[in-house]
Amino acid sequence: MAQILVRDLDDDLVKRLKKRAKQNGRSLEAEIRIILDQSDTITMSDARKLADKIRARFKGRKQSDSAALIREDRDR
Repeated sequence: MAQILVRDLDDDLVKRLKKRAKQNGRSLEAEIRIILDQSDTITMSDARKLADKIRARFKGRKQSDSAALIREDRDR
């Protein structure tokens, strides 16, 4: 079997992956193996359906103007 070494991962990403692995009762390595295995199974059609479900969930909610929020943050 092949091996992959990934360098310079963000510490926060590794922390989140470890938490996810623990929640699923798996080792970090097993969790990453599953993530990689599932990564190519999502089709563009599936991604669009998921995006549509998310849009529907937030439909009618007032959204903040992101440009105004960015501007406000930059002015701090």
